[in-house]
Amino acid sequence: MATRNSSRRGLLKAGLAGGAVGAISSCEPCGGLVGPAVHTGQRVRWRLASSFPKALDTIFGSATVLAKTVELMTEGNFTIEVYQAGELVPGLQVLDAAQKGSCEVGHTAGYYYIGKDPALAFDTCMPFGLSSRQQTAWLQEAGGLELVREVYADFSVISFPCGNTGAQMGGWFREPMRSAADLKGLKMRIPGLGGRVMDALGVNVQNIAGGDIFPALERGVIDATDWVGPYDDEMLGFYSVAKIYHYPGWWEPGPSLSFLVNQDAWSRLPSSYQAIFEAASRAAAQTMQARYDAKNPPALKRLVAKGVQLTRFPEDLIGVAREASQQLLADQAAADQRSARILRHWEDFRRGAFQWFGKAELAYMESMETL
Repeated sequence: MATRNSSRRGLLKAGLAGGAVGAISSCEPCGGLVGPAVHTGQRVRWRLASSFPKALDTIFGSATVLAKTVELMTEGNFTIEVYQAGELVPGLQVLDAAQKGSCEVGHTAGYYYIGKDPALAFDTCMPFGLSSRQQTAWLQEAGGLELVREVYADFSVISFPCGNTGAQMGGWFREPMRSAADLKGLKMRIPGLGGRVMDALGVNVQNIAGGDIFPALERGVIDATDWVGPYDDEMLGFYSVAKIYHYPGWWEPGPSLSFLVNQDAWSRLPSSYQAIFEAASRAAAQTMQARYDAKNPPALKRLVAKGVQLTRFPEDLIGVAREASQQLLADQAAADQRSARILRHWEDFRRGAFQWFGKAELAYMESMETL
């Protein structure tokens, strides 16, 4: 048994190292490094504060994949202790903790902090924006990450994409939205620029961390909430309080999360550990997306069996939301030069991406609707 376990550990380590080589060799910040990453033997101990509860294993799991991969690839010399929301800091104070050095890494969503800088929304998602694949391409291959990192530099952190949920659902409602007029006075938990759009449409918007949403919905503090999709939403039990499950989540068509690393802590890392961290971040991102894509379909089927009513948002609501989103982005660009520069880059990419995806991907999906 000991021999078999040793062999298994060796294969796992080799597999992770092999995967890391591919990620490292394709990553410009690593200086074109090729071949196996070589660690220094230096012992490094970091702490990671997440915005998410451990019970949400897929979204929180991105952080644990990072920690396990880094530890394996450095033979235990570089370890990251992962803390769920509330253990080190509250879920919506993770950026502050990473900035101050209270932890070396934050695991969070940039759009939680648009009150500090509205351009941070680009790091996560924009209303009527990019799908998960498009967001990943914009960040990692089209120059988006460099633009986003300019914003985070003001907070003394460097960002690394760490996962995407895929297109989200529109959320849970006690009563169906039959027209845009039904939004007036609605109390809804919804973060980011999507929340600002809803505010413009008359919604009483609240930003509540993931672990606190269910009690707020149960007690009637809010009438509706968004979260992610079927797998997480089923686990959080929203269906037991609200039966209307609206879609699509036009404000979160492909939201990505980030690891935010304190710049001083990053600068002290050996270059080989930096390369390993980047490779592990990409492994975490790929794993998170794949897990959601595998877990959401059966979860949706279970929810429908429990009496959940899948209800598409009415077209007039989507129409006024699109107009409000465009106005919001225009106002933001007019008020802030950097936001304007990022928006121009993002819109150019979106235009081309939608032309391509609208031909191949959309046409294929439409042809398979009858399955």
